[in-house]
Amino acid sequence: MIRTLLIDDETLVRSGLRMILDAAPDIEVVGEGEDGEEAVRLADELSPDVILLDIRMPGTDGITAASRLTALPDAPRVVLLTTFDLDEYVHAALRAGAVGFLLKDTPPRDLISAVRTVHEGNAMLAPSITKRMLERFAEPAPAGSAEGRKWAEQRLSVLSERERSVLVAIAQGSSNAEAGRDLGMREATVKAHVSRILSKLDMSNRVQAAILAHDAHWV
Repeated sequence: MIRTLLIDDETLVRSGLRMILDAAPDIEVVGEGEDGEEAVRLADELSPDVILLDIRMPGTDGITAASRLTALPDAPRVVLLTTFDLDEYVHAALRAGAVGFLLKDTPPRDLISAVRTVHEGNAMLAPSITKRMLERFAEPAPAGSAEGRKWAEQRLSVLSERERSVLVAIAQGSSNAEAGRDLGMREATVKAHVSRILSKLDMSNRVQAAILAHDAHWV
């Protein structure tokens, strides 16, 4: 069972999410909370595999909570929930270690699929805006931030040529299957490359690596 924790300050939203997830035979909602502080406390108490976390909440917000949650030992997979398809806070939260974000109007089937996807170790961004979000929040640095670009390039220098190709595909918003098709690889091979990329870069998810590739002007 995929142990899932729901954090949102709106009771109606939590009820709707619980109703959807309870319909999945392999997902168990182990708890609910109203703000980021509760998210951290409940994560420690309940040891969820996945946390669905609202970005905008009174008290401790989703970004702050995501940073604290992803720093925990055996950290849960954190997925942010937002009403806006280009929330200005998403980029910061992804850098903090969240594995992606979903819109609150995500269809039930896609929500269940997202929980399963992140539990398997993959990132999950709202499909309709994946590429647009990366373009908006991970644009190549302007000319005045050459040091940032140099720093990103230095971090990425540990990657092999094949790993670089895979990372570029990821940074363009490709799934493992799409990257495999474009690069002439099996999907399992792409997944193995992604794991090695994250290990070499000491990162928790592919979204962070994609942002680094944008910072280095690889995309």
